[in-house]
Amino acid sequence: MAAAAVAGGGFGGSKKVVEIFYDVVSPYSWLGFEVLCRYRHNWSIELRFRPAFLGGIMKETGNQPPAMVPKRGEYMMKDIKRMAKYYQVPLQLPKDFVGSVIRKGSLSAMRFITAVDMTQPQFLEPVSRELWMRIWSRDEDITQPESILTAAGEAGLPSALAQKLLAMTSTPEVKNRLKATTEEALNYGAFGMPALVAHVNGESHLFFGSDRLELLGNVIGEKWLGPVPAASKPRM
Repeated sequence: MAAAAVAGGGFGGSKKVVEIFYDVVSPYSWLGFEVLCRYRHNWSIELRFRPAFLGGIMKETGNQPPAMVPKRGEYMMKDIKRMAKYYQVPLQLPKDFVGSVIRKGSLSAMRFITAVDMTQPQFLEPVSRELWMRIWSRDEDITQPESILTAAGEAGLPSALAQKLLAMTSTPEVKNRLKATTEEALNYGAFGMPALVAHVNGESHLFFGSDRLELLGNVIGEKWLGPVPAASKPRM
């Protein structure tokens, strides 16, 4: 896998480190994720995927989903469509937004992704993408075991291995890892997702949202070349 996905480790080396803390329940996380995947070969960066739990971040910071504030929710529904078109990501709003996103949540999916991150990091990117595709492109469930296993299969994870990882989601090790990553995002100042953290010259810079990538590039000394730089193409 081209991007580093293992938590921990230092921030030394010639490449600047950019971490993306994300949750597959967040559509803006998907947009930021895909664009950064394209840019990891254009910018001199080491991209680290950091699966975390958005519900925990919202609770700890007293934040609430934009959709729960009427005017913000109305704006967000329009904004997501514009952003998806601009970033060339096949994002579609679920028919039952509140039910699929707010009520069901993503805890089981993020625990599975965490298990993947801990034991099979080479599958972290495709498994995350397939779960985003389910909820945000095909309006399918991401909470039930069979749904998660289907996504894992689509990502190329062998069935027996996927079953083993699913069983790991109930262990203290996986639960504590997800909690620790979420706390790490909070310590950087995150209050929502995606939370992007750039490490430059010994300093950490937090950016919130998928519409701050041009500014992130400026801070790390790289040039923004639009949502699909010439050397890359969308993977969906």
